[in-house]
Amino acid sequence: MFESLESKINQAIKNLQGRNRITEINIATTVKEIRKALVEADVNYKLAKDVTEKIKDEALGRKVLIDVNPGQLFVKIVEDELTSLMGGEKADINLKGDPAIILMSGLQGSGKTTFSGKLANYLKKQNRNVLLVACDIYRPAAIDQLKVLGEQIGVDVYSEPENKNAVQIAQNAIQYAKANNKKVVIVDTAGRLAIDEEMMQEIENVKKAINPSETLFVVDAMTGQDAVNTAKTFHDRLNFDGVVLTKLDGDTRGGAAISIKSIVDKPIKFTGMGEKMDAIDEFYPDRMARRILGMGDITTLVKKMQEVYDEEEGRRLAAQLRKNQFNFNDFLSQLSQVKKMGNLKDVISLIPGVNKFIKDMDIDNDAFKPIEAMIFSMTPKERENPDIIDGSRRKRIANGSGRTVQEVNNLLKQFQDMRKVIKKMNQADQSGNKRGFNMFRR
Repeated sequence: MFESLESKINQAIKNLQGRNRITEINIATTVKEIRKALVEADVNYKLAKDVTEKIKDEALGRKVLIDVNPGQLFVKIVEDELTSLMGGEKADINLKGDPAIILMSGLQGSGKTTFSGKLANYLKKQNRNVLLVACDIYRPAAIDQLKVLGEQIGVDVYSEPENKNAVQIAQNAIQYAKANNKKVVIVDTAGRLAIDEEMMQEIENVKKAINPSETLFVVDAMTGQDAVNTAKTFHDRLNFDGVVLTKLDGDTRGGAAISIKSIVDKPIKFTGMGEKMDAIDEFYPDRMARRILGMGDITTLVKKMQEVYDEEEGRRLAAQLRKNQFNFNDFLSQLSQVKKMGNLKDVISLIPGVNKFIKDMDIDNDAFKPIEAMIFSMTPKERENPDIIDGSRRKRIANGSGRTVQEVNNLLKQFQDMRKVIKKMNQADQSGNKRGFNMFRR
Protein backbone atom coordinates (compact mmCIF):
# COMPACT_ATOMS: atom_id res chain seq x y z
CA MET A 1 0.00 0.00 0.00
CA PHE A 2 1.28 3.48 -0.99
CA GLU A 3 4.73 2.06 -1.83
CA SER A 4 5.10 3.99 -5.11
CA LEU A 5 3.74 7.22 -3.61
CA GLU A 6 5.98 6.89 -0.57
CA SER A 7 9.04 6.32 -2.74
CA LYS A 8 8.36 9.31 -5.00
CA ILE A 9 7.57 11.75 -2.19
CA ASN A 10 10.69 10.74 -0.28
CA GLN A 11 12.75 11.12 -3.44
CA ALA A 12 11.31 14.60 -3.94
CA ILE A 13 12.13 15.63 -0.37
CA LYS A 14 15.75 14.58 -0.89
CA ASN A 15 16.11 17.77 -2.93
CA LEU A 16 16.15 19.69 0.34
CA GLN A 17 18.74 17.55 2.08
CA GLY A 18 21.98 19.33 2.73
CA ARG A 19 20.39 22.78 2.43
CA ASN A 20 20.69 25.21 5.29
CA ARG A 21 17.44 27.04 4.54
CA ILE A 22 14.20 26.81 2.59
CA THR A 23 13.92 29.19 -0.37
CA GLU A 24 11.42 29.59 -3.20
CA ILE A 25 14.04 28.27 -5.60
CA ASN A 26 14.99 25.05 -3.81
CA ILE A 27 11.41 24.23 -2.87
CA ALA A 28 9.92 24.67 -6.35
CA THR A 29 11.26 21.38 -7.70
CA THR A 30 10.30 19.50 -4.56
CA VAL A 31 6.70 20.73 -4.64
CA LYS A 32 6.43 19.97 -8.35
CA GLU A 33 7.60 16.39 -7.80
CA ILE A 34 5.19 15.87 -4.90
CA ARG A 35 2.32 17.14 -7.04
CA LYS A 36 3.33 14.74 -9.79
CA ALA A 37 3.50 11.87 -7.29
CA LEU A 38 0.00 12.63 -5.99
CA VAL A 39 -1.47 12.79 -9.49
CA GLU A 40 0.18 9.48 -10.39
CA ALA A 41 -1.37 8.04 -7.21
CA ASP A 42 -4.74 8.95 -8.74
CA VAL A 43 -5.39 12.08 -6.69
CA ASN A 44 -7.47 14.63 -8.60
CA TYR A 45 -5.14 17.15 -10.29
CA LYS A 46 -6.89 20.22 -8.85
CA LEU A 47 -6.77 18.74 -5.36
CA ALA A 48 -3.11 17.79 -5.79
CA LYS A 49 -2.35 21.35 -6.96
CA ASP A 50 -4.24 22.91 -4.05
CA VAL A 51 -2.52 20.80 -1.39
CA THR A 52 0.96 21.31 -2.81
CA GLU A 53 0.37 25.07 -2.98
CA LYS A 54 -0.54 24.94 0.72
CA ILE A 55 2.64 22.98 1.42
CA LYS A 56 4.69 25.53 -0.52
CA ASP A 57 3.11 28.54 1.22
CA GLU A 58 3.53 26.94 4.64
CA ALA A 59 7.15 26.01 3.95
CA LEU A 60 8.10 29.47 2.71
CA GLY A 61 6.44 31.02 5.74
CA ARG A 62 8.48 28.97 8.20
CA LYS A 63 11.89 29.71 9.58
CA VAL A 64 14.22 26.74 9.96
CA LEU A 65 14.78 26.20 13.66
CA ILE A 66 18.13 25.39 15.20
CA ASP A 67 18.88 21.64 14.92
CA VAL A 68 16.07 21.16 12.37
CA ASN A 69 17.23 20.98 8.76
CA PRO A 70 14.97 22.02 5.87
CA GLY A 71 14.30 18.41 4.89
CA GLN A 72 13.00 17.53 8.36
CA LEU A 73 10.89 20.66 8.55
CA PHE A 74 9.42 20.03 5.11
CA VAL A 75 8.52 16.43 5.99
CA LYS A 76 6.59 17.74 9.00
CA ILE A 77 4.74 20.24 6.83
CA VAL A 78 3.83 17.55 4.28
CA GLU A 79 2.71 15.24 7.10
CA ASP A 80 0.44 17.95 8.55
CA GLU A 81 -1.11 18.77 5.17
CA LEU A 82 -1.75 15.10 4.30
CA THR A 83 -3.30 14.58 7.73
CA SER A 84 -5.58 17.57 7.22
CA LEU A 85 -6.49 16.41 3.70
CA MET A 86 -7.57 12.99 5.00
CA GLY A 87 -9.75 14.44 7.75
CA GLY A 88 -7.45 15.63 10.51
CA GLU A 89 -9.06 13.82 13.43
CA LYS A 90 -10.22 10.22 13.80
CA ALA A 91 -14.00 9.88 13.37
CA ASP A 92 -15.87 7.36 15.53
CA ILE A 93 -18.79 5.23 14.43
CA ASN A 94 -22.19 6.27 15.83
CA LEU A 95 -23.72 3.47 17.89
CA LYS A 96 -26.60 5.38 19.47
CA GLY A 97 -30.00 3.76 19.51
CA ASP A 98 -31.58 0.60 20.86
CA PRO A 99 -30.65 -1.10 18.70
CA ALA A 100 -28.01 0.92 16.90
CA ILE A 101 -28.52 0.40 13.16
CA ILE A 102 -25.66 0.45 10.65
CA LEU A 103 -26.58 0.53 6.97
CA MET A 104 -23.93 -0.69 4.52
CA SER A 105 -23.88 0.68 0.96
CA GLY A 106 -21.61 0.34 -2.06
CA LEU A 107 -21.14 -1.30 -5.44
CA GLN A 108 -20.97 -5.05 -5.95
CA GLY A 109 -17.39 -6.28 -5.60
CA SER A 110 -16.34 -3.55 -3.18
CA GLY A 111 -16.09 -6.02 -0.30
CA LYS A 112 -19.29 -4.81 1.37
CA THR A 113 -20.54 -8.20 2.60
CA THR A 114 -17.10 -9.27 3.83
CA PHE A 115 -16.66 -5.96 5.63
CA SER A 116 -20.09 -6.35 7.25
CA GLY A 117 -18.75 -9.55 8.79
CA LYS A 118 -15.53 -7.84 9.87
CA LEU A 119 -17.44 -5.00 11.48
CA ALA A 120 -19.72 -7.45 13.29
CA ASN A 121 -16.67 -9.29 14.61
CA TYR A 122 -15.02 -5.99 15.62
CA LEU A 123 -18.12 -4.91 17.59
CA LYS A 124 -18.61 -8.36 19.10
CA LYS A 125 -15.10 -8.12 20.58
CA GLN A 126 -16.37 -4.99 22.35
CA ASN A 127 -18.99 -7.20 24.02
CA ARG A 128 -21.85 -5.90 21.86
CA ASN A 129 -24.65 -8.25 20.86
CA VAL A 130 -24.69 -7.96 17.06
CA LEU A 131 -27.14 -9.06 14.36
CA LEU A 132 -26.23 -9.26 10.66
CA VAL A 133 -29.06 -8.71 8.18
CA ALA A 134 -29.01 -10.08 4.62
CA CYS A 135 -30.81 -7.51 2.46
CA ASP A 136 -29.05 -8.31 -0.82
CA ILE A 137 -31.98 -9.93 -2.62
CA TYR A 138 -30.32 -10.05 -6.06
CA ARG A 139 -26.91 -11.71 -5.75
CA PRO A 140 -27.62 -15.45 -5.36
CA ALA A 141 -24.71 -16.20 -3.04
CA ALA A 142 -24.97 -13.05 -0.90
CA ILE A 143 -27.21 -14.55 1.79
CA ASP A 144 -25.15 -17.74 1.96
CA GLN A 145 -21.92 -15.72 2.16
CA LEU A 146 -23.24 -13.67 5.07
CA LYS A 147 -24.41 -16.82 6.86
CA VAL A 148 -20.97 -18.41 6.47
CA LEU A 149 -19.31 -15.28 7.86
CA GLY A 150 -21.81 -15.11 10.72
CA GLU A 151 -21.14 -18.73 11.66
CA GLN A 152 -17.40 -18.12 11.44
CA ILE A 153 -17.48 -15.25 13.94
CA GLY A 154 -20.39 -16.49 16.07
CA VAL A 155 -22.90 -13.77 15.09
CA ASP A 156 -26.55 -14.39 14.20
CA VAL A 157 -27.72 -13.62 10.65
CA TYR A 158 -31.29 -12.60 9.85
CA SER A 159 -32.53 -13.48 6.38
CA GLU A 160 -35.76 -14.10 4.45
CA PRO A 161 -34.57 -15.96 1.32
CA GLU A 162 -38.02 -16.03 -0.31
CA ASN A 163 -38.80 -12.36 0.33
CA LYS A 164 -37.82 -9.95 -2.46
CA ASN A 165 -38.72 -6.78 -0.59
CA ALA A 166 -35.53 -5.35 0.94
CA VAL A 167 -37.40 -2.69 2.93
CA GLN A 168 -39.66 -5.27 4.53
CA ILE A 169 -36.72 -7.57 5.35
CA ALA A 170 -34.88 -4.70 7.03
CA GLN A 171 -37.93 -3.67 9.07
CA ASN A 172 -38.61 -7.25 10.16
CA ALA A 173 -34.96 -7.63 11.16
CA ILE A 174 -35.18 -4.58 13.42
CA GLN A 175 -38.21 -6.06 15.17
CA TYR A 176 -36.36 -9.36 15.54
CA ALA A 177 -33.37 -7.52 17.04
CA LYS A 178 -35.54 -5.76 19.61
CA ALA A 179 -37.23 -9.00 20.59
CA ASN A 180 -33.91 -10.82 20.96
CA ASN A 181 -31.88 -8.15 22.77
CA LYS A 182 -29.58 -7.39 19.83
CA LYS A 183 -27.85 -4.07 20.48
CA VAL A 184 -26.31 -3.49 17.04
CA VAL A 185 -27.88 -4.33 13.68
CA ILE A 186 -25.69 -4.32 10.54
CA VAL A 187 -27.74 -4.28 7.33
CA ASP A 188 -25.92 -5.57 4.24
CA THR A 189 -27.63 -4.20 1.13
CA ALA A 190 -27.50 -5.04 -2.57
CA GLY A 191 -24.88 -3.64 -4.89
CA ARG A 192 -24.52 -3.49 -8.65
CA LEU A 193 -21.58 -3.55 -11.04
CA ALA A 194 -22.40 0.07 -11.82
CA ILE A 195 -24.65 2.73 -10.34
CA ASP A 196 -28.26 2.56 -11.54
CA GLU A 197 -31.49 4.22 -10.53
CA GLU A 198 -33.17 1.05 -9.28
CA MET A 199 -30.34 0.31 -6.84
CA MET A 200 -30.15 3.88 -5.56
CA GLN A 201 -33.90 4.13 -5.07
CA GLU A 202 -34.01 0.82 -3.19
CA ILE A 203 -31.30 1.74 -0.72
CA GLU A 204 -32.86 5.18 -0.24
CA ASN A 205 -36.13 3.45 0.65
CA VAL A 206 -34.35 1.11 3.08
CA LYS A 207 -32.62 4.01 4.79
CA LYS A 208 -35.84 5.97 5.12
CA ALA A 209 -37.66 2.94 6.56
CA ILE A 210 -35.13 1.98 9.25
CA ASN A 211 -33.54 5.38 10.02
CA PRO A 212 -30.01 4.07 10.71
CA SER A 213 -27.73 5.72 13.25
CA GLU A 214 -24.84 5.18 10.84
CA THR A 215 -24.70 4.78 7.05
CA LEU A 216 -21.36 3.61 5.70
CA PHE A 217 -20.20 3.67 2.09
CA VAL A 218 -17.83 0.79 1.28
CA VAL A 219 -15.44 1.35 -1.59
CA ASP A 220 -12.65 -0.66 -3.20
CA ALA A 221 -9.48 1.41 -2.80
CA MET A 222 -7.96 -0.19 -5.89
CA THR A 223 -10.44 1.64 -8.13
CA GLY A 224 -8.61 4.91 -7.45
CA GLN A 225 -10.29 8.09 -8.67
CA ASP A 226 -13.34 6.09 -9.81
CA ALA A 227 -13.87 5.28 -6.14
CA VAL A 228 -14.04 8.99 -5.34
CA ASN A 229 -16.52 9.64 -8.15
CA THR A 230 -18.72 6.74 -7.02
CA ALA A 231 -18.60 8.01 -3.44
CA LYS A 232 -19.85 11.42 -4.57
CA THR A 233 -22.81 9.88 -6.41
CA PHE A 234 -23.79 7.76 -3.41
CA HIS A 235 -23.38 10.70 -1.07
CA ASP A 236 -25.61 12.92 -3.18
CA ARG A 237 -28.39 10.34 -2.80
CA LEU A 238 -27.75 8.89 0.67
CA ASN A 239 -25.85 11.55 2.60
CA PHE A 240 -23.84 8.76 4.24
CA ASP A 241 -21.93 9.27 7.48
CA GLY A 242 -18.58 7.71 6.70
CA VAL A 243 -16.42 5.81 4.25
CA VAL A 244 -14.85 2.35 4.45
CA LEU A 245 -11.82 1.69 2.24
CA THR A 246 -11.31 -1.99 1.46
CA LYS A 247 -8.52 -3.91 -0.28
CA LEU A 248 -5.79 -1.57 0.89
CA ASP A 249 -3.48 -4.58 0.78
CA GLY A 250 -3.91 -4.79 -2.99
CA ASP A 251 -2.17 -2.95 -5.80
CA THR A 252 -3.59 0.40 -4.80
CA ARG A 253 -2.07 3.77 -5.60
CA GLY A 254 -3.69 5.44 -2.61
CA GLY A 255 -5.52 8.28 -4.36
CA ALA A 256 -8.90 7.33 -2.91
CA ALA A 257 -7.63 7.35 0.67
CA ILE A 258 -6.00 10.74 0.21
CA SER A 259 -8.75 12.59 -1.65
CA ILE A 260 -12.13 11.07 -0.80
CA LYS A 261 -12.64 13.16 2.37
CA SER A 262 -12.18 16.44 0.53
CA ILE A 263 -14.66 15.45 -2.21
CA VAL A 264 -17.60 14.20 -0.10
CA ASP A 265 -16.71 15.96 3.17
CA LYS A 266 -17.32 12.77 5.12
CA PRO A 267 -14.60 10.96 7.09
CA ILE A 268 -12.98 7.63 6.37
CA LYS A 269 -13.87 5.55 9.43
CA PHE A 270 -12.43 2.11 8.70
CA THR A 271 -10.05 0.32 6.38
CA GLY A 272 -9.99 -3.35 5.49
CA MET A 273 -7.20 -5.55 4.21
CA GLY A 274 -7.51 -9.21 3.25
CA GLU A 275 -10.28 -11.72 3.87
CA LYS A 276 -9.67 -12.54 7.53
CA MET A 277 -12.40 -11.37 9.88
CA ASP A 278 -9.96 -9.50 12.12
CA ALA A 279 -8.44 -7.57 9.18
CA ILE A 280 -10.15 -4.30 10.05
CA ASP A 281 -8.61 -1.05 11.31
CA GLU A 282 -10.01 2.24 12.50
CA PHE A 283 -8.80 5.07 10.28
CA TYR A 284 -6.43 7.62 11.81
CA PRO A 285 -5.48 10.37 9.31
CA ASP A 286 -2.26 11.24 11.13
CA ARG A 287 -1.07 7.63 11.24
CA MET A 288 -1.88 7.13 7.55
CA ALA A 289 0.04 10.29 6.66
CA ARG A 290 3.07 8.96 8.51
CA ARG A 291 2.82 5.65 6.66
CA ILE A 292 2.60 7.44 3.30
CA LEU A 293 5.82 9.26 4.19
CA GLY A 294 7.55 6.01 5.19
CA MET A 295 7.62 6.98 8.86
CA GLY A 296 5.91 3.80 10.04
CA ASP A 297 3.06 3.52 12.53
CA ILE A 298 4.23 2.29 15.90
CA THR A 299 0.88 3.12 17.56
CA THR A 300 -1.03 0.76 15.25
CA LEU A 301 1.69 -1.88 15.64
CA VAL A 302 1.38 -1.77 19.44
CA LYS A 303 -2.41 -1.95 19.18
CA LYS A 304 -2.19 -5.04 16.97
CA MET A 305 0.18 -6.61 19.50
CA GLN A 306 -2.21 -5.86 22.37
CA GLU A 307 -5.12 -7.43 20.47
CA VAL A 308 -3.36 -10.79 20.21
CA TYR A 309 -1.46 -10.64 23.48
CA ASP A 310 -2.20 -13.56 25.80
CA GLU A 311 -1.55 -12.29 29.33
CA GLU A 312 -1.24 -15.73 30.87
CA GLU A 313 1.18 -16.82 28.17
CA GLY A 314 3.04 -13.54 28.64
CA ARG A 315 3.52 -14.20 32.36
CA ARG A 316 4.70 -17.75 31.67
CA LEU A 317 7.17 -16.49 29.05
CA ALA A 318 8.46 -13.78 31.39
CA ALA A 319 9.19 -16.44 34.01
CA GLN A 320 11.07 -18.52 31.41
CA LEU A 321 13.09 -15.50 30.32
CA ARG A 322 14.06 -14.57 33.86
CA LYS A 323 15.33 -18.12 34.39
CA ASN A 324 17.24 -18.09 31.07
CA GLN A 325 15.12 -21.06 29.99
CA PHE A 326 13.76 -19.76 26.67
CA ASN A 327 13.36 -22.77 24.36
CA PHE A 328 11.85 -23.74 21.01
CA ASN A 329 8.40 -24.29 22.55
CA ASP A 330 8.47 -20.66 23.69
CA PHE A 331 9.68 -19.63 20.26
CA LEU A 332 6.76 -21.44 18.57
CA SER A 333 4.36 -19.69 20.93
CA GLN A 334 5.75 -16.29 19.93
CA LEU A 335 5.51 -17.16 16.22
CA SER A 336 1.85 -17.98 16.76
CA GLN A 337 1.26 -14.58 18.37
CA VAL A 338 2.95 -12.76 15.48
CA LYS A 339 0.91 -14.64 12.86
CA LYS A 340 -2.32 -13.56 14.57
CA MET A 341 -1.41 -9.93 13.90
CA GLY A 342 -2.16 -10.29 10.19
CA ASN A 343 -0.14 -10.19 6.98
CA LEU A 344 3.52 -10.23 7.97
CA LYS A 345 4.69 -7.69 5.39
CA ASP A 346 1.96 -5.24 6.44
CA VAL A 347 2.90 -5.67 10.10
CA ILE A 348 6.62 -5.15 9.42
CA SER A 349 5.87 -2.06 7.32
CA LEU A 350 4.49 -0.37 10.47
CA ILE A 351 8.02 -0.22 11.89
CA PRO A 352 9.59 3.18 11.06
CA GLY A 353 12.22 3.06 8.33
CA VAL A 354 11.66 -0.60 7.44
CA ASN A 355 9.25 -0.23 4.51
CA LYS A 356 11.90 0.92 2.02
CA PHE A 357 13.93 -2.23 2.69
CA ILE A 358 11.07 -4.70 2.27
CA LYS A 359 9.08 -3.11 -0.56
CA ASP A 360 10.51 -5.45 -3.20
CA MET A 361 10.58 -8.51 -0.96
CA ASP A 362 7.96 -11.24 -1.11
CA ILE A 363 7.10 -11.61 2.58
CA ASP A 364 4.05 -13.43 3.87
CA ASN A 365 3.11 -15.74 6.71
CA ASP A 366 4.38 -18.72 4.69
CA ALA A 367 7.86 -17.42 5.54
CA PHE A 368 7.44 -19.10 8.93
CA LYS A 369 6.70 -22.54 7.49
CA PRO A 370 10.33 -23.70 7.00
CA ILE A 371 11.14 -22.64 10.56
CA GLU A 372 8.07 -24.36 11.95
CA ALA A 373 8.82 -27.50 9.91
CA MET A 374 12.31 -27.75 11.43
CA ILE A 375 11.05 -27.17 14.98
CA PHE A 376 8.23 -29.70 14.60
CA SER A 377 10.81 -32.23 13.36
CA MET A 378 12.56 -32.00 16.71
CA THR A 379 11.64 -34.33 19.55
CA PRO A 380 9.89 -32.84 22.59
CA LYS A 381 13.17 -33.23 24.50
CA GLU A 382 15.09 -31.34 21.79
CA ARG A 383 12.57 -28.49 21.74
CA GLU A 384 12.80 -28.28 25.52
CA ASN A 385 16.61 -28.36 25.57
CA PRO A 386 18.16 -27.24 22.23
CA ASP A 387 21.69 -27.68 23.61
CA ILE A 388 21.49 -31.46 23.12
CA ILE A 389 21.05 -31.15 19.33
CA ASP A 390 24.31 -32.59 17.96
CA GLY A 391 25.35 -33.40 14.39
CA SER A 392 23.32 -36.60 13.99
CA ARG A 393 20.22 -34.95 15.43
CA ARG A 394 20.63 -32.02 13.04
CA LYS A 395 20.77 -34.39 10.09
CA ARG A 396 17.61 -36.16 11.28
CA ILE A 397 15.80 -32.81 11.76
CA ALA A 398 16.85 -31.73 8.25
CA ASN A 399 15.56 -34.97 6.71
CA GLY A 400 12.32 -34.81 8.68
CA SER A 401 11.54 -31.21 7.69
CA GLY A 402 12.67 -31.37 4.07
CA ARG A 403 15.31 -28.71 4.70
CA THR A 404 19.09 -28.82 4.48
CA VAL A 405 21.49 -29.37 7.36
CA GLN A 406 22.83 -25.87 6.69
CA GLU A 407 19.35 -24.40 7.24
CA VAL A 408 19.05 -26.31 10.52
CA ASN A 409 22.49 -25.01 11.53
CA ASN A 410 21.43 -21.44 10.70
CA LEU A 411 18.24 -21.77 12.74
CA LEU A 412 20.14 -23.11 15.76
CA LYS A 413 22.79 -20.38 15.50
CA GLN A 414 20.15 -17.63 15.29
CA PHE A 415 18.32 -19.18 18.21
CA GLN A 416 21.49 -19.27 20.32
CA ASP A 417 22.20 -15.62 19.42
CA MET A 418 18.68 -14.76 20.56
CA ARG A 419 19.24 -16.55 23.87
CA LYS A 420 22.46 -14.60 24.43
CA VAL A 421 20.60 -11.30 23.99
CA ILE A 422 17.87 -12.49 26.35
CA LYS A 423 20.48 -13.47 28.93
CA LYS A 424 22.11 -10.01 28.77
CA MET A 425 18.73 -8.33 29.19
CA ASN A 426 17.98 -10.60 32.13
CA GLN A 427 21.29 -9.72 33.78
CA ALA A 428 20.50 -6.04 33.32
CA ASP A 429 17.08 -6.54 34.90
CA GLN A 430 18.54 -8.40 37.89
CA SER A 431 21.10 -5.66 38.44
CA GLY A 432 18.30 -3.13 38.82
CA ASN A 433 18.16 -1.72 35.31
CA LYS A 434 14.47 -1.09 34.72
CA ARG A 435 14.92 -1.51 30.97
CA GLY A 436 15.24 -5.27 31.37
CA PHE A 437 12.39 -7.75 31.55
CA ASN A 438 10.19 -5.48 33.64
CA MET A 439 8.52 -4.80 30.25
CA PHE A 440 6.99 -8.28 30.40
CA ARG A 441 5.45 -7.86 33.83
CA ARG A 442 1.82 -6.87 33.91
